[in-house]
Amino acid sequence: MSLLLAVDGGNSKTDVLICDDTGMVLGHARGPGTNHQSYGLAESMNRLDSLVTSARASAGLDEDDRLALAAVYLAGADLPVELTMLANAVTEAGWADKSIVDNDTLALLRAGTEAPDAVAVVCGAGINCVGRAADGRMVRFPALGTITGDWGGGDELGPTALWHAVRAEDGRGPATALTSAIAAFFGLGSAAEVAATAHLDPSVAARLPLLTPVLFEVAAAGDEVARSVVIRQGDEVALLAIAALRRLDLVDRPATVVLGGGVLRGRDPLLHGVIKGSLASAAPLAEITVVTDPPVVGSALLGLASLGAVAGAEERLRVYWRHASAR
Repeated sequence: MSLLLAVDGGNSKTDVLICDDTGMVLGHARGPGTNHQSYGLAESMNRLDSLVTSARASAGLDEDDRLALAAVYLAGADLPVELTMLANAVTEAGWADKSIVDNDTLALLRAGTEAPDAVAVVCGAGINCVGRAADGRMVRFPALGTITGDWGGGDELGPTALWHAVRAEDGRGPATALTSAIAAFFGLGSAAEVAATAHLDPSVAARLPLLTPVLFEVAAAGDEVARSVVIRQGDEVALLAIAALRRLDLVDRPATVVLGGGVLRGRDPLLHGVIKGSLASAAPLAEITVVTDPPVVGSALLGLASLGAVAGAEERLRVYWRHASAR
């Protein structure tokens, strides 16, 4: 029996699990984000190492129990130089006899589908996309933020909601219910107060992405300013998916579009309506699916494929997570 370490390291949270080659989950640990672009390589690796230790303890492993493979999929593994740096760091950590290191969008894609022609868009704290074709071609995006043309995710949506709220308050923009909703969320008297407090207090600034649900609630109530931000997010998600499909020559062929991440997982009707409408027009044969299992399931499935997993491993792994979610 071979043991696998699977990792999904995101911007805001990280999942680490240990399973055997039958897909039986032996141990699991969850912790904070491990994107080296946000926390630095040393801190990210320290966090990952701590979670690996916790997962091993959860699995009841001794120091002498070796793991055959570490399948490590990380946010921030964007450029080739970053992939090399992270792969070297994982190898040096010595978590397993062998390791695979790549971007976390690939784990999301595998968690959502095994279809050979497929694209995945993740929209959580940030936004990214990956695609593959049956002939082996891959499409990736740098996903470095504004400088590479990206827009969206909680790190963008929260501050954008506050931007509109402040402008409405001081007369530079149209009136919006975001102003009072954001002030109330922070327990302050005005949107300007929220902005000033965020400027002076990094802990408050770090909470701005938490305004994303507030934005969606205000939009659902019919506020036009909030709706415009949600619509823009839907447009950006669709643009990424369509660009990937086009580059893979899949716009007039059946293909799967996997959507994942906290912003998309909520299935907001306005947001998903925009995405569906754009895809129906540009790629009418594409089928949309929203990931329900966590991306670490995709990490594990990719690792199990490399190990030559036994029949039924995928179903066993997914059943574990369904039961875990129910608990």
